[in-house]
Amino acid sequence: MQKIRFVRSHDGVRLAYAVSGQGPTLIKAATWLSHIEHDGDSPVWGHLLQHLSARHRLLRYDERGCGLSDWQVPELTFQSWLRDLESVADGAGGERFALLGISQGAPIAIAYAVRHPERVTHLVLHGGYARGRLVRSATRQQAEEAEMMCRLAELGWGRDDPSFRQFFTTQFIPGGTPAQHAWFNELERVSTSPSNAAAFMRAFNTIDVTALLSRVRCPTLVLHSRDDVRVPFEEGRLLAMNIPGATLVPIDSRNHLLLEDEPGWQQARRAIDQFLPAAGSVPAAGPLAALTPRGRELLELMAQGRDNAQIAAALGLSEKTVRNQVSMVFDRLGVATRAMAIVTAREHGLGRISG
Repeated sequence: MQKIRFVRSHDGVRLAYAVSGQGPTLIKAATWLSHIEHDGDSPVWGHLLQHLSARHRLLRYDERGCGLSDWQVPELTFQSWLRDLESVADGAGGERFALLGISQGAPIAIAYAVRHPERVTHLVLHGGYARGRLVRSATRQQAEEAEMMCRLAELGWGRDDPSFRQFFTTQFIPGGTPAQHAWFNELERVSTSPSNAAAFMRAFNTIDVTALLSRVRCPTLVLHSRDDVRVPFEEGRLLAMNIPGATLVPIDSRNHLLLEDEPGWQQARRAIDQFLPAAGSVPAAGPLAALTPRGRELLELMAQGRDNAQIAAALGLSEKTVRNQVSMVFDRLGVATRAMAIVTAREHGLGRISG
């Protein structure tokens, strides 16, 4: 059962957020095309939200201009979305949390993690990108196509006839069933207005956080469908190549949003479960109980196979500091070597990133 509440952003915009589940806090950075009142029972989103809520205190919110959040807003810009995430995290997120960025939520999550490294423990990016369409477009034809999509939304988004919206639905879930397509078509209509839809896409097209990627300091998991129509796989690869120590998990799917009955969802689910700490994943007694949160973070990175230089880059520390802290981890675990520490970590569920 989710609880819906509201928080005001920096400019007075009311943002609706929902909290469900128990465990370590996981915040989903908002994307357009959301409606927290309906998404839980969705044949497109439901399985993801239910699974995450079973392991975490999941916090998600409707983006300004969408769902239960205010639709009439002074601006729809990347900076306003970043400040909205700050407002939600400050109001309901807790001191430290994992952050999930899907699609356009990925660059927002990246920017937040760079601005607030002390708060983000883990970063999961799915179907994401650092460069919007106009930033990564190489030809005039691609730029014209991007603007055509914006005009298509302005002209047809609010109509009872779903044929205009079906174009976008096919890009998000080309492998969906007729029932899933129908639900997503209706979500598009009820989640935002035609003018907002066009404004969203024009803002998405100019996003560019490539300069921030090297400054991410938390463990990062990048998931991306190999045949994603909405966001090319190369964009996910770019994220993983430029975020220090990031792990890339290619998903065998055509869908931008993974559906419950496809093998790609099972692959992604396993990778996320093995990457994110969950309630009860660390026993109250035993060797890991003696570790501080930073010590456990170091052990997780060691168990993923990272050396001291990679750990230093991921956490923003010097290699000397990492060496000293690794020695302290060995002492608390009662082991003499890195190999013994890794064995202990994996016996307790750490470091199991699925490829």
